[in-house]
Amino acid sequence: MSSHTEMILILDFGSQTTQLIARRIREQKVYCEIHPYSISVERIKELRPAGIVMSGGPCSVYDNDAPHSDPAVLALGIPILGICYGAQLMILQCGGRVERAEKREFGKAELQVLRTDGLFAGLETGEGVHHHQVWMSHGDRVEVVPDGFEATAVSAHSPFAALRHRDKPFVAVQFHPEVAHTLIGNDVLRNFIFGFCGCRPDWTMQSFIETTVAALREKVGTARVICALSGGVDSSVTAAMVHRAIGDQLTCIYVNNGLMRSGESEAILRFFKETSKLNVIDVDATDFFLDELHGVVDPELKRKKIGLGFIKIFEEEAGKIGNVSYLAQGTLYPDVIESVSFRGAAPIKSHHNVGGLPEIMKLDLIEPLRELFKDEVRLLGLELGLPEEAIYRQPFPGPGLGIRIMGEITRERLDILRQADVIVLDEMKKQGWYRQVWQSFAVLLPIQTVGVMGDGRTYEHVVAIRCVDSRDAMTADWSRLPYDLLGTMSTRIINEVRGVNRVVYDISSKPPSTIEWE
Repeated sequence: MSSHTEMILILDFGSQTTQLIARRIREQKVYCEIHPYSISVERIKELRPAGIVMSGGPCSVYDNDAPHSDPAVLALGIPILGICYGAQLMILQCGGRVERAEKREFGKAELQVLRTDGLFAGLETGEGVHHHQVWMSHGDRVEVVPDGFEATAVSAHSPFAALRHRDKPFVAVQFHPEVAHTLIGNDVLRNFIFGFCGCRPDWTMQSFIETTVAALREKVGTARVICALSGGVDSSVTAAMVHRAIGDQLTCIYVNNGLMRSGESEAILRFFKETSKLNVIDVDATDFFLDELHGVVDPELKRKKIGLGFIKIFEEEAGKIGNVSYLAQGTLYPDVIESVSFRGAAPIKSHHNVGGLPEIMKLDLIEPLRELFKDEVRLLGLELGLPEEAIYRQPFPGPGLGIRIMGEITRERLDILRQADVIVLDEMKKQGWYRQVWQSFAVLLPIQTVGVMGDGRTYEHVVAIRCVDSRDAMTADWSRLPYDLLGTMSTRIINEVRGVNRVVYDISSKPPSTIEWE
């Protein structure tokens, strides 16, 4: 939606930390995009990047099916930083040799910097040898460097832990500067971004607002736009951005699908009526959705029925408004990334926000946030004047409690989960943990277990508590909550929620698990 005077292009070779590279670059207030390694040279020329980063990856460069970018990328005259696999591929394509290492390097390593300029400018540690902690993750290493390259750093098992070309703007590192364990990582990336690429730190939310608002006005003209408003940060910021651009041409639609948390629909509607100038249509479709979901237990079918239900309602409301040409939705950059495989095969997962919906509705899409990560969306919301209570709400899935109830969705099971969820959020807020984690919620499992309450035997439901730490939901780790907090939540749920006699805590990370259970 917005335009950029300069950018860094990241070629993705399948590393689990490719998204971290993008985040670290954006933290320097420089715009960047991730594209599959197979992007054409013609497309790269169209993007006009100020620099290119070749990411790490799980393969060896000499594997038969190893991902290789077009060697012509190296002839574009653009500064290039190769990281791990990307470094080895650069050396290979320039005429060097990469071989399997006798001793692999995984984890923390000590880097000895030979030249404190270029990538390592400003990292002098006094007289003598310069040592820094970095993070390695490789089983291959560079054995022969091409003509024109020289080593700028070494490690215990990598004689070419960092390299540079004497004449061309090519630099390569065997370690991962994007991870927190590499203590000089931000310095290395800054030296590449500003020293080699000559970028300026002008990627700010204020500049984003200015360019996006202008682009929205030009695109929409006099047409009308509807926005699916859920009350979450993504849809709230989307609505605020579009409203700033086109004012009363925007109509927001809030649909209560009967799968919301306790009191949430009332709170959301009250919030927007009291704090915004948005035109919000309220649709209570509880009975419709619960009828559609009757007897459905398959998670994918649940999602599809919920998604199709929203489409039906949006179509009906758009017809009532008239002259609606666009649907605005809160697609974020992680949605886009996870929906495109670096090999062009199956994506990590399909997102309802990335394709499908407009095809059915015959409306053009407006996605003003599709270039942003979650933390950037929150900064944008504050810049747009949204209150903190809207910005720092924990994420809540579009299908609502429908994907937090394993098995069939019934009014009785929804009531049990709502009561348990209220307790989880209440204790997280009371004990100061709500803002410290990415998400915290309850899940109702499709099993019953034996328990003893009073002098009687019970056979009742099991509730799982899920709390995770994350920055953008692309990866997540389970939250190390205090035992006393977990104990309080468990005791309250069992004592206060009829039908539950056991509570468990989910200690799975993403990957291999997902944040939500369905």
